[in-house]
Amino acid sequence: MYFRNIADLNQIILKRLSILPRDFDLIVGIPRSGMLPANLLALYLNKPYTDIHSFVNGHVYKAGERGQFITVKEFKKILIVDDSVSSGSAIKKAKELLVGIDPDFEISFCAVYVPPGKESVVDYVFEIVPLPRYFQWNIFNHTSLDKACFDIDGVLCVDPTPEQNDDGPIYLDFIKNAAPLYIPGSLIGTLVTSRLEKYRTETENWLKQHNVKYKKLIMLDLPDMYARQRANNHAEHKASVYKENEYNLFFESSLRQALEINQLTGKPVFCTENFEMVFNAQSFVYNVKSGKHFPALRKLALKLRDKFRAIKN
Repeated sequence: MYFRNIADLNQIILKRLSILPRDFDLIVGIPRSGMLPANLLALYLNKPYTDIHSFVNGHVYKAGERGQFITVKEFKKILIVDDSVSSGSAIKKAKELLVGIDPDFEISFCAVYVPPGKESVVDYVFEIVPLPRYFQWNIFNHTSLDKACFDIDGVLCVDPTPEQNDDGPIYLDFIKNAAPLYIPGSLIGTLVTSRLEKYRTETENWLKQHNVKYKKLIMLDLPDMYARQRANNHAEHKASVYKENEYNLFFESSLRQALEINQLTGKPVFCTENFEMVFNAQSFVYNVKSGKHFPALRKLALKLRDKFRAIKN
């Protein structure tokens, strides 16, 4: 699996910006994912930009306004941009949209990420990235989420505050009315949560209310919050499900648990605490206070953290 975040996208565009001629007059993005790199390219090249449907209809975003009529005199050389190529179908559809466009336009195609063997689909490529791939900007709509596991609190909805987490009426109100966070557009394989089994009905009602589509919901079969605290096995509970062969990705809210799940399963974990993919927990250092991660030896960081706590106490 290969993962690219928005920072990666920005950096590869900056690093290889020189592959693009400077005589393009207009940058055109293919919605939705192509609009992000198209906007970045337009900003860095200091060119106007628009989406492909507006382009076909003769309009472009210019000086903060929409409605500027495109003429051959004003714009001639056009760059059509998408974030990636997989099968090449999106580029093919874009070309079909352009059938009948003024023949005086000089149109080129660009994709930031292209798999090996598909380089010829477009005229300009920024990086060769094999499949399968996940991108930060559209990971919640990936077609393979039916093979993924999802945490609930901190992913699909906000985490409860310490005051809400009382295992009583306040917590019940939270479960019923939690504010949604990242609701996928695709079918989820399995929801794996540390919520207690006794809250299944309220949890299922919330999921239905917010149109979360999933196959299975696995909860902790413990009597109360105190039993859950004594067990203290959140990551182990989630990893026990995720290690099954049918799953290839876990969405977790806590970086600490994401690291543990990765260690226990050897599989990648996408963490919403920092919107990063954990491939190898040993390459992460977790700063408990800031919540940031840094490439280094995690064991050393934990050792230093424990020493600091001992001195402080």
